[in-house]
Amino acid sequence: MKRPLFACALAAAVGATALTPSSTTLALGNRPLTSGAGALLSPGGGAVAATEALLVQTLQAIASAQFDIALAEIDKVLQQNPNFRLAHLIRGDLLMARARPISSIGSASDAPAERIADLRDEARARLVRHRQERPLNRVPRSLLQMDPSQKYAFVVDTSKYTLYVFENDKGTPRYVADYYTTIGRNGIEKLREGDKKTPLGVYHVTGNLPREQLTRTYGTQSTLYGDGAFPINYPNEWDRRRGRNGHGIWLHGVPFDTYSRPPRASDGCVALTNEDLLTISKKVQVGVTPVIIAQDVEWVEAGSAKTTRDTLQQSIESWRRDWESRDTEQYLRHYSTNFAAGKQDLAAWAAQKRSINAGKSWIKVKIDRVSMFLYPGDENLAVVTFEQDYASSNTSGKMRKRQYWQLEKGGWRIVHEGAA
Repeated sequence: MKRPLFACALAAAVGATALTPSSTTLALGNRPLTSGAGALLSPGGGAVAATEALLVQTLQAIASAQFDIALAEIDKVLQQNPNFRLAHLIRGDLLMARARPISSIGSASDAPAERIADLRDEARARLVRHRQERPLNRVPRSLLQMDPSQKYAFVVDTSKYTLYVFENDKGTPRYVADYYTTIGRNGIEKLREGDKKTPLGVYHVTGNLPREQLTRTYGTQSTLYGDGAFPINYPNEWDRRRGRNGHGIWLHGVPFDTYSRPPRASDGCVALTNEDLLTISKKVQVGVTPVIIAQDVEWVEAGSAKTTRDTLQQSIESWRRDWESRDTEQYLRHYSTNFAAGKQDLAAWAAQKRSINAGKSWIKVKIDRVSMFLYPGDENLAVVTFEQDYASSNTSGKMRKRQYWQLEKGGWRIVHEGAA
C-alpha cells in the first residue's frame, strides 16, 4: 500500500507552502494559537480544539503520511460537526487509502466532479488561512478612524476568504478574531444585478434579519441563509455613481445541512458558518458597524495612518470653518470639479449654496462622531461619515452625513456629499 501517494496528492491540491505556519502567533480558525506570554496551548485543549484547527491538523498529518493520526483528528471534527462535507470527503479518502493507493482528494466520493473541486478549493483556502500571520500589531490601511460609537469594524479579505473583526480600542483598531468566509461564485467587483459577484467597497450594516424573521419572510427559501443575515448598503453612493446596480448583499449563514460552503459559492453575499455568524452577531450595531470588503487587505503598522488621518481631518475642519464664515467661494474650493450629489453637479451645487448663504446673517456648524475609511483599492478616496449639527439665522437641523473625499493634486476635495 503506497500511503505516501495520498500525501503527495494533498500537497499538489493545496500547495506545499500552505502546510508550514510562518509564525507561532497564528490563529487556527478564530482562536489564537498562543496564550498568555506566547505559550502554545496543548493539542486538543482549549483554543486549539476549534473545528478549523482540527481540520488543519488533519491535513498536516496527511501531508506527513501520518494517516492514523489524521483519521483520529478528522473523527473529532465530525463529532463536533457531523454535517461538515469537506471532513466527510477527507475521512472517506483516509479509509480508502487503507485498501488501495489514491492519487487525489475526493477519490472515495461518488459526488460530481464540480462538487469535489469545490471541496478541494475549501481545503486549500483553509490551509492558506492557517499560514497567514494574524495582524496582532497591524491594521488594515483602510481603517483610518472609527468613530467612538463604532465598537467593532469588519474587514473582508476576498483573496484570503477571511472576515477580520477589529475592536475600537480608544480610537485605535485592535484585532480580535477572524473567520473563514464564502464569497460570490463569480468572484469580486460586482457590477450588475445577478452577476453573482461580491462588491468591493466601504459599507455599513443596515439591518438584522434573525432566523425567525427570515422564515416568516422567505419560507423554505430562508434555509439558504442559515441562522440569520445582516444586510449592507450595497450599492453605496460610490457604486451608484459608477453605474453599479443590484441589491440584497448580506452577511449571512449557511444552509443547515452543511457546516460551511466552498470559498466561491454564494450569489454575491459574504457567508460564514452559522456558528461564526452567531458569534459576530453579538458585535453588530445596525446602522453603525462598517463592513469594508477588499480584494487584498493592505496591512500597516498601527500608527502609520496618522499622517493621512491628520491631513484629511484638517481638510474637514477647514471645510467646516469656511462654511461657518459664509465665504461661499472659499467654501466651494473644498469641492472637486468632479463633484456630484444625486443629479446635481458642481455648478448646480454652487448656485444653490450661493443662494442659500445669501439669506443668512450667521451660520454655526458642529460635527461629531467622525469616521474615516480609505476606499479598498483606491487610497486616494476616503469615505467620511459624521453627525452634523447645523444652525443659522433662519434655520437649524441635525443629520448624519456622508462625504467622499478624493486626493487631487496634493489636496483633499469632496466628490460626493449627502445623507448617510
